[in-house]
Amino acid sequence: MGWWQVNADTLARSRFVLSPLAETFACLKLLHAGVAAHPGERTWLDAHLPGYRRWLAADPVTALLVRSGLGREWIADFLTPTPREGESFEAGVARVRAARPAEARAHLAVSLAGPLPAALDGRDDLPERAATLLEYVWSEAVLPYWDRRRRVLEADVVARTAQVSRGGWVAVLDALRPGTRWLGDNRLQVNLHEYPPREISGAELVLVPITPQRHGWVSWEETERYAVVYPCAGVLADGGAQAAPAALGALLGPARAAVLMLLGSPMSTSQLVAVTGQGLGSVGRHLKVLREAGLVERRRAGHSVLYSRTAAGEVLVEAGRAGAVTPRDDRA
Repeated sequence: MGWWQVNADTLARSRFVLSPLAETFACLKLLHAGVAAHPGERTWLDAHLPGYRRWLAADPVTALLVRSGLGREWIADFLTPTPREGESFEAGVARVRAARPAEARAHLAVSLAGPLPAALDGRDDLPERAATLLEYVWSEAVLPYWDRRRRVLEADVVARTAQVSRGGWVAVLDALRPGTRWLGDNRLQVNLHEYPPREISGAELVLVPITPQRHGWVSWEETERYAVVYPCAGVLADGGAQAAPAALGALLGPARAAVLMLLGSPMSTSQLVAVTGQGLGSVGRHLKVLREAGLVERRRAGHSVLYSRTAAGEVLVEAGRAGAVTPRDDRA
């Protein structure tokens, strides 16, 4: 397994960061795989996969670049510059475009675990091609949804920040994604691959949520900045609320069941409004009914009131999910 050595000071200074470029690259991975984790991602793929495939069919060099860069166990580093706080998509993709051609080719060889295909070997335009493709994915498949996706990501950050206040960073790190957990003795496991450990004490550590549910990765810049990119909880690729199982929707009503499904992580009323698209009054009524039924509880975190499922709510949701297949994590 791959793990990082993280001292207490570095962990205490770590923070959550939103990254339009990371969201775009995660969507590129989703388009490349073409496999949805749930109906919401399927709807998004149906809308954008044909155009993506036409784009690559018209540019076989870039198509080969994508296949080479998204390895089974490693992503070509130049494709995923480590997110920076407050960085716009334009600033992030400029870092992809500014990668040195020789360095980009070397990263692709690592991803392939072998020599570059002849069509890529010696080319100096690979960073430009990668940046252009990311710009296409951003403009066509991410930007139209970005305002709502950003609210979903912000809701995830608020919920996990509240989790830090209740259970500390260990509780948050253990729940980020499959393959990521706190091992003790200042060791953070970041994946299940047999990579050498890295000493990151004293560096900047950021945690970056994305909406695609099967995708995540780690990245770093020399010894200064490290990132763990993870799927945020309980949302669809289009930023909507997680679809409730039919039986649960029949029992509670689809809108109320959708609220209950989202509350696996604590969320405020305003966050639920942003994620579900329901009105404030409707969300408030659903929460009142769910609380009176003992399925939801609330607690104050700073200036916010956060709602989450009770043990009874968890049992009801899991019963509704009975028979569902848990998607495989395809971390690279």
